Amino acid sequence: MFVIRLPNGNLMVPESAFGDGGRIVGDAYVEIGPEDADYDRLARQALTEEEAGRRRLRWQEDDEALHQEFLAYRAQRDNSWPDPGQRDGADPS
Repeated sequence: MFVIRLPNGNLMVPESAFGDGGRIVGDAYVEIGPEDADYDRLARQALTEEEAGRRRLRWQEDDEALHQEFLAYRAQRDNSWPDPGQRDGADPS
């Protein structure tokens, strides 16, 4: 998730919600303005909505290439394993 600079100058900042035991139950964005104590620090890393959209698109494209590579690896690996009906090269019939 990114810190996003809105057209009005405010920032949309990712924030996680934690449940019992410290487990993350969800992620959301909260809007903060220049009066927030963390605004200056977060503004330095903020992206515009368009920049964030381009990054997401690039990640999706990269993810798809990696997914295809994994599928090819898995198919090659699955084809190299012996048939589960055969053990030690014995004929299953």
